[in-house]
Amino acid sequence: MAAAIPDLQMWITLGLVLATMVMLSLERVPLEVTGVSLIGVLMVVFHFLPVIDEAGANRLDAARLLSGFANPGLITVLALLVIGQAMIRTGALEGVAASLHRFSRGSVQRGLAISLVPVAGISSVLNNTPVVVIFIPIVSAFAERLGVAVSRMLIPLSFASILGGMTTLIGSSTNLLVAGVALDLALPPIGFFDFLVPGSVLAVVGLCYVLFVAPLLIPDRAAMAGQLGASGRQFMAQVEVLPDSPLIGERPVAGLFRSLPDMTVRMVQRGEHAFLPPLERVELQVGDVIVVAAIRKVLAAALKTHARALHPSLTRGQIDSPDADDPDEDSEDAATEPWHGGDQVLAEVMVSPASRMVGRDLEAIGFRRQYRCIVLGIQRRSRMIRQRVTEIRLEAGDVLLIQGPPDNVRALRDNRDVVLMEWSQSMLPSYFHARRAALIFAAVVGLAAANVIPIVVAAVAGAAAMILTGCLNVRQAARALDGKIAMTVAATLALGAALQETGGAAFVAHGLVAAVGGAGPGIAMSVLFLVIAVVTNVLSNNASAVLFTPIAVNLAHELGVDPMIFVFTVIFGASCSFASPIGYQTNLLVMAAGHYRFADFIRTGTPLIVLLWVTYSIFAPWYYGVPIVAP
Repeated sequence: MAAAIPDLQMWITLGLVLATMVMLSLERVPLEVTGVSLIGVLMVVFHFLPVIDEAGANRLDAARLLSGFANPGLITVLALLVIGQAMIRTGALEGVAASLHRFSRGSVQRGLAISLVPVAGISSVLNNTPVVVIFIPIVSAFAERLGVAVSRMLIPLSFASILGGMTTLIGSSTNLLVAGVALDLALPPIGFFDFLVPGSVLAVVGLCYVLFVAPLLIPDRAAMAGQLGASGRQFMAQVEVLPDSPLIGERPVAGLFRSLPDMTVRMVQRGEHAFLPPLERVELQVGDVIVVAAIRKVLAAALKTHARALHPSLTRGQIDSPDADDPDEDSEDAATEPWHGGDQVLAEVMVSPASRMVGRDLEAIGFRRQYRCIVLGIQRRSRMIRQRVTEIRLEAGDVLLIQGPPDNVRALRDNRDVVLMEWSQSMLPSYFHARRAALIFAAVVGLAAANVIPIVVAAVAGAAAMILTGCLNVRQAARALDGKIAMTVAATLALGAALQETGGAAFVAHGLVAAVGGAGPGIAMSVLFLVIAVVTNVLSNNASAVLFTPIAVNLAHELGVDPMIFVFTVIFGASCSFASPIGYQTNLLVMAAGHYRFADFIRTGTPLIVLLWVTYSIFAPWYYGVPIVAP
């Protein structure tokens, strides 16, 4: 019985691998449930069927199986998610996204090429994880500007970084691991550019697929809140020309002001005089009020550069009204100051049929003072409005676009005069924290890329700094953490440990490689590449690299060819972690940001693996001069 236990342990583990892959791909139950169930089953199995080492201890005890939760790779991913959320929260990279949008001329494919080709190039000389972290918020903001789902672009981003990492020694941690194992096996050290040519061929072929095919296979995975909040209706808003405004002296071109893109100008009011379109002869002056029509997304973007101008100023009538009962706010400065700090929410409220607001304008209502929220715009479907927002008499059914602190906006739920549209609420970027977020982000990436400190140290320190400096609060940081990622990674690490300790991984690898050992070096290289590419999506790229390097070297010696050729095959095969989010760290990073499912990686990554396998099987034997079949 004792002799049969190791085989029993191995077959149980292999059965769990198969069951886990089926559950993850079908997603009949949540990923978290699959993950915690797998860990529970493994703990029970190896409690009663322990894997005993030389000292009599269980190699797969509870501590070993639960150690995945403290894995540096997982901690790095979670910390980088917090940092990425802070970058989005502060709008720190919107300028880069705007430049990308400008150079792309509105084309998704051109934008992908402009962003992904540099990603692949940079990933060849830097660790690709911080590279992806840099580009996730940039690509997300770019997708928002184009009006396409961010899911169309983030899987290609991860794939491009992995492809770039195939080309040089330091492009990926996998390459360095293989080089270290090769040295331990008494092989010569791998040079920086030793596999540049075959790696570049694979990278170019893969990038063509990523740019032209992958976006067609990825479904839209927009968040529900984003789908509901993407209102295309037009709001009437007013923009005041303040003394420090870039609008001063501007003349419209084709009816549009350069500093107010995508806004239709309905009227310019100067004192008691109103200018109506066409406005070619109007030159803006301090004190002018521009009445515009724009969708919510455009108005939200304008808050970055025209925040105070979009906040209608209090008039003397408003200050002297009976509703103005706060003696500490009898000045415009006091009234506007709260809107330049703290969290702000953009939301929509509808004027209810029996509202006391019907027939009154915002000044008469004292909306800003009563509810501590600013009305940025008014939407009315019945007719075109050519009035200042503060002078429009409200009607039942009007929709107000408001901005205010989260607590004040939530308080409107209990107000009978308006109906708060819960799905419309979205946090505004804290632009006043953008510079400090960018500095923290640059420090994290720079220190990790230069190997001054490990990336896990830089990421955790950076996440803490983002919270301590107010770029986001603890609640927002907690929401950035993805439970699916944490549980899935921890569970698969436990499964990988079980595979290695029970001999399951070595059993599969040796069996498949031995089956083609006499078929010739070229065929053996092709099969080895494919086997590693499959395993790397079940375990991880690093685990597969360490496991298969000794096997590849032994196989090369048996076939009588240079073992370095097979070592390079391990590097390329282990990098083909495209069909699973658990195969590589960058896949995990984009999984949360792109709202992907496990099946999305299988659908998009499997054809890429096949394409690279075919390319390598044809190119590598010719390039290295080895026969495809046995002589």
